[in-house]
Amino acid sequence: MDGMHHHNGATSLPWTSLTALLLLIAAGGAYLLAAQHARRRNPARGWSTWRTTSFVTGLALLAVGLLPPLDSTAHTDFRAHMAQHMLIGMYAPLALVLAAPLTLLLRTLPTSTARKVTAILHSRPAGVLAHPATASALSTGSLAALYFTPLYNTASGQPAGHWLIHAHFLTSGCLLAHAIAGPDPAPTRPGVRTRLVYLGAAITAHALIAQAMYGGIFIDIHAPINQVQQGAEIMYYGGDIAELLLAATLITTWRPQRRTKTATTTRNPATSTPAPQ
Repeated sequence: MDGMHHHNGATSLPWTSLTALLLLIAAGGAYLLAAQHARRRNPARGWSTWRTTSFVTGLALLAVGLLPPLDSTAHTDFRAHMAQHMLIGMYAPLALVLAAPLTLLLRTLPTSTARKVTAILHSRPAGVLAHPATASALSTGSLAALYFTPLYNTASGQPAGHWLIHAHFLTSGCLLAHAIAGPDPAPTRPGVRTRLVYLGAAITAHALIAQAMYGGIFIDIHAPINQVQQGAEIMYYGGDIAELLLAATLITTWRPQRRTKTATTTRNPATSTPAPQ
């Protein structure tokens, strides 16, 4: 188990947590350097301080979820595991995605390389991954496989499995946030109404899984009943808040299309005639 190490009375991070901390610092440094480069490359457009703040906030939420004391406690307490799930899989991804890292990358890369990245974003595999149906299945749908089968008990019992769960939560959470309300380019992303339907389905599924967990229905989690029930409450209410934030973000990006083609007929409907077939 990935515990704390003591040397000469001092407490140090385990190597896995230290690696995670270094990766977070590196990601933050890379983003800040890219933002500075974007401002120098095009001073007129610059780069939003708000987006930079959003990225740093996402990294801070990841740090809380991935580092002790929460990560150490999550090995033995299901409530701490569920708090990790909320931070790593829902709250941090939303903040990271709202920072528009792909857009920043495209602004800082050389033109030829940026075109290659754009071609990848327009590819069919990228379109499938960026679709809300795929993202919902990977993010919310996978929770049933994790908690309704022995998968959680098997994975959480080993350090490698524990961190694989984290990686899945983060990746699938970022995909869902990007597919639903991400500011980065997504050529195959459906319209706002369709995305609201997919988000509603994900919210419903998330709530049903939490309720089943609280009632002990189909659940295969080796933990005390009170921990499972309290973890289910964290999942239910914490998930609701995160999904409402995602919905609010989506609605703020809604820009209804103006009807210009039908303007002539709507001005004088009495004199309008059907177009020839």
